[in-house]
Amino acid sequence: MGLNLAQKLIKAHLVEGELIPGTEIGIRIDQTLTQDSTGTMAYLQLEAMGIKRVKTKLSAAYIDHNMLQEGFENADDHLFIQSAARKYGIYFSRPGNGICHQVHLERFGVPGQTLLGSDSHTPTNGGIGMLAIGAGGLDVAAAMAGEPYYLTMPEIVNIRLTGRLAPFVTAKDIILEVLRRLTVKGGVGKIFEYTGDALPYLSVPERATITNMGAELGATTSIFPSDEVTREFLRAQQREADWVELAADPDAEYDQVIEIDLSQIEPLAAKPHSPDNVAKISEIGPIKIDQVAIGSCTNSSYQDLMRVAAILKGRTVHPDVSLVISPGSRQVLSMLAANGALADLIAAGARILESACGPCIGMGQAPPTNGISLRTFNRNFQGRCGTMSASVYLVSPETAAASAVAGVLTDPRTLDLELDIPMPEQFLVNDNMIIPPAEEGETVELVRGPNIKPFPQNVPLGEKAAGMVLIKLGDHITTDHIMPSNAKLLPYRSNIPYLAEYCLTPCDPEFPKRAAANKGGIIVAGENYGQGSSREHAALAPLYLGVKAVLAKSFARIHRANLINSGIIPLTFVSESDYDGLQESDQLEIPNIREQLQAGDEVIVRNLTQACEYRMNCELTEKELAVILMGGKINWIKQRQND
Repeated sequence: MGLNLAQKLIKAHLVEGELIPGTEIGIRIDQTLTQDSTGTMAYLQLEAMGIKRVKTKLSAAYIDHNMLQEGFENADDHLFIQSAARKYGIYFSRPGNGICHQVHLERFGVPGQTLLGSDSHTPTNGGIGMLAIGAGGLDVAAAMAGEPYYLTMPEIVNIRLTGRLAPFVTAKDIILEVLRRLTVKGGVGKIFEYTGDALPYLSVPERATITNMGAELGATTSIFPSDEVTREFLRAQQREADWVELAADPDAEYDQVIEIDLSQIEPLAAKPHSPDNVAKISEIGPIKIDQVAIGSCTNSSYQDLMRVAAILKGRTVHPDVSLVISPGSRQVLSMLAANGALADLIAAGARILESACGPCIGMGQAPPTNGISLRTFNRNFQGRCGTMSASVYLVSPETAAASAVAGVLTDPRTLDLELDIPMPEQFLVNDNMIIPPAEEGETVELVRGPNIKPFPQNVPLGEKAAGMVLIKLGDHITTDHIMPSNAKLLPYRSNIPYLAEYCLTPCDPEFPKRAAANKGGIIVAGENYGQGSSREHAALAPLYLGVKAVLAKSFARIHRANLINSGIIPLTFVSESDYDGLQESDQLEIPNIREQLQAGDEVIVRNLTQACEYRMNCELTEKELAVILMGGKINWIKQRQND
């Protein structure tokens, strides 16, 4: 039996374990990336490990998230990251050079290599044939220090694409169709591997749109083969030497096969407030809109924006609509400026934002009260846009542009327009905004502003864990709920004590005060707790507030890992009726916790208030157990270094 592509790449990088789904494996990491929202913490953690130089083939630090500089905080973070990059041997992409995933795809991605990024949308580079995985900053720091990345061996799901897309139906519609079928939980514990006779008709940027939003499925990653389409892209980026042909063996087997006939797909939209709340635009109807935002790491490529420019050329944005466009990289923006497409966008009434994440992460351009915003982004969680009462729909750039002109949600197939935008034979390559690391970093001083505070560290687990139920939450609590991400709070990503004052406030404004008054406690939650971003701040802020454990029906992959890295115990209910019976303010106790964890997967939790017990699951791998017992991954790594 042959291997599929994901198995081949894992096998080539395997340092511990076997290719058996559900078992723990450790893989060697070739490349890492960070961005400025998560990067400061990752480099503080790297410093704490005492590492003098990164041990990866290539590591890159991007400035793309915290770009508004209303105060000194963001600028100070950028200087710290730049100094850390120079010191530790990391390439530094300056502010304005573009969104990390887009730039990495253009300039650094190498088919067949592994990439670990402190951003949940790192799988974008699976579009170029990389095994690209999003993780918390501490896991990325450990990879830079030469540690393997440990994960549960995923199941491999083959999504076989056949047929061809009809005009004005796009790669965004493909991934929305996958989300419609599988939901935001459908990818947990899985890698999605795309094959089929439709692949020659999908460019690398289109493939990257699909792998990018695989994160919304909860998938470990998504990947396309490296073929002639990949080769043409790298040749156009003047990097053909990086190309290698990669594909599954002809007799490869998969844990599941899903077939999608592209000719049957029509323009789709994810309705508020979840990426899997997908419907046909023709069924939703011509709802009035207030705002259109085009960009993000999902849909801001040259090809995307050239299509937008073709739709807008000679037209004017509807007077009731605000249209903003964020090019994904300086390369894209420069090429639009050189060929006149940028002038067409501006003439139509588009507002051009800098090449950065911007509105996708709530960094500006919040919609009006009760507004309806169409966005080409990857997430539409309530309040993420900056306006709690707003409704956000996720759509393709073509749908967004057509709707911006019409003033209502519009099926782009109604346009009387030919829209055949070929990939350029050569991209405009200028890497002068990427600063290589210093050859010798020992003498480089880290530039540390007053807003950069030490990250909280746990202590080894004691014999008992106890505390009050500080809050009881429902299903699909996102990292945006746990640690809000907006223009007000993003500048404080380097200041956990300040951020902790806002932990879980979208769910309960009194949570931080209650946690502080009780010297910590326990969180209770429903399904898919921690869905969304890779931000480890959603674990570090609870750690700072003294949270000892989270009892949930289930956890999102990255957040569960971040809790373990912080020494917070993740427990899942054996019986949902136990969740139903638990109440806020109940006093819980986990006796002999070290002994219970070491004995097996089951943990008994006592409810002292209700005089009852709950059986909980705590399925930890050997490494995860060691990390929990040591009180977190930093302590575990230090112990390994001292042994």
